[in-house]
Amino acid sequence: MGRGMKPLQQSDSHPALPLSVVIVAKNEAHTLPRCLASVQGWVAEIVVALNDTTDASEALARAAGAQVHHVPWQGYRDTKNAALSLASHNWVLSLDADEEVSPALRADIAAFFGDADQYSGARFPRKVWFIDRWITHGDWYPDRCLRLFRRDRARWGGDAFVHEKIACDGPVATLRGDLHHYSFPTLSSHVAKINPFADLFVRQHQARGSRFSLLAAVFRPGWRFFRAYVLRRGFLDGFPGFYIAWATAFGALVRYSRLYETERTAAPRDQPGLF
Repeated sequence: MGRGMKPLQQSDSHPALPLSVVIVAKNEAHTLPRCLASVQGWVAEIVVALNDTTDASEALARAAGAQVHHVPWQGYRDTKNAALSLASHNWVLSLDADEEVSPALRADIAAFFGDADQYSGARFPRKVWFIDRWITHGDWYPDRCLRLFRRDRARWGGDAFVHEKIACDGPVATLRGDLHHYSFPTLSSHVAKINPFADLFVRQHQARGSRFSLLAAVFRPGWRFFRAYVLRRGFLDGFPGFYIAWATAFGALVRYSRLYETERTAAPRDQPGLF
């Protein structure tokens, strides 16, 4: 159990918010303790939905007072909706295991519940720790995400393969506190994500019946770099900002190239006269 981890408790002077935290995870024992510690003691319920987990995640979650369920993987959108159905409170805060509620965001959420009845959800910025600093510009910030919502007015929607997002019926508040995201502990871990996301990109386009576009393959990588580094001032994040802009552009190039490859690759034809 991580430092500072205690079973979920409620204080008489500061009663827990009527809120279920829902976390979907697979083999996240290295990040889960930080996530759990950031919500312990001030929410009414923590639900951890594990998918084919073989590490110590279950033991860590139970030691923190969380309810643990095993949910088969059905894609990002459908798995998160399955986990959502396990919550007992109408208000839900959806987190990934590599995220952490900052003290500022915790205070904003507590204040939000003072007049939450007039809203269906709340969005807030997500800030990534990368290499040696918090990234506060470019394509990665503020990355406002709607993660606090009423279950009777919201569901996970979007594409079945990737880019799932909450579809919310009703007014949505905007909070200022950051959700901390420790998505890439090393630069190598970021590079390793390029191909898996390219796989999902290809499947997404195949499902839609859309095809490779040379114009998009040429234009979009350059645009992604210019937008991230210049228009969104990624240069203010030093070398990490420069890397992120180029990596984002390269990732776009790889995705479109993989789509081209998938559509064009065929078994080589026999050529007479050879061998």
